[in-house]
Amino acid sequence: MSRRDEIECWLTDMDGVLVHENEPLPGAAELLQQWRDLDAPYLVLTNNSIFTPRDLSARLRASGLIVPEDRIWTSALATVDFCASQIPGGSAFVIGEAGITTALHEAGFIMTETAPDYVVVGETRNYSFEAITKAIRLIAAGSRFIVTNPDATGPSADGPLPATGAIAALITKATGKDPYVVGKPNPMMFRSAMNRIGAHSENTAMIGDRMDTDIVAGIEAGLHTILVMTGISDEAEINRYPFRPDEILAGVHELVSDEPIESDL
Repeated sequence: MSRRDEIECWLTDMDGVLVHENEPLPGAAELLQQWRDLDAPYLVLTNNSIFTPRDLSARLRASGLIVPEDRIWTSALATVDFCASQIPGGSAFVIGEAGITTALHEAGFIMTETAPDYVVVGETRNYSFEAITKAIRLIAAGSRFIVTNPDATGPSADGPLPATGAIAALITKATGKDPYVVGKPNPMMFRSAMNRIGAHSENTAMIGDRMDTDIVAGIEAGLHTILVMTGISDEAEINRYPFRPDEILAGVHELVSDEPIESDL
C-alpha cells in the first residue's frame, strides 16, 4: 500500500469531488492550482460520455475551476482508446452524443450501419427506439457490443433519467449478449488514464466519492485510494462493502497543502 507522500500522479473523479451541481466544492480550485504549481501529472475523470473534453473544460471554467481539456478523461475517450487498441481504424454504429462520436472520428473510426465492428452505446438525452432496434439487429448479426459506462440512471431536475446501463440492459435482454463496459468500475478506465499521463500504479492516487465505482476500481487498478465524503458516501455506505479505501477525507480541501486552519475546527 502506497503512502500519500509517495504519490506523484493523481486521478480524480469530477462530480461529488470537485463540483456538485455546477458549484465548486471547497478546496477544488486550490487543489487543481497546487497540481499545476507542482507540475504534477493529473487527470479529471468522468463516466459521463455525453460531452467532449472541450465541453467539460468550459463547464468547469463556468464553475470557477480551471481544467484544460487535455486534463479530462471521459468514459467515451477510454472506450475509444480500448476499441482502437483492438481494431485500429475500425467501424462502429453509435448510440450517443458528441462525447463518443467525436472521439471515434478523431481515432479514425468509420461510422456505419452496415456490419460494423462495434456497436457502441453511450450516454444520450434522446434514446431512439429505431436506433436501439438497429443496435439489437447488428449485435445479433455479430457486431461487438461495447458500452461506455454502466450507470443505470442519471440525475435531472425532475428526478432520475434512464442512462446507458438501462439501455444496455434492454439490448442485452433482446440479444442475449452482455456488453463489454469500459467505464468505472472497470479498472480499464484508470489504466488507460494512467497511460495517457505516463503514470504507474505504485505512485498514483485515485480520489472519488463512490465506493462502488471509484474506490473498487482504484483498488483493482492497484492505486492509492482516497474517498471524500462530499458525494453520496457516508459511514453506513462505506461499511456495506468488504473493501475500504486507503484514506477517508471530509473533502479535497484536506489535500491542499498549508491550508489555513478554519476557526470552527
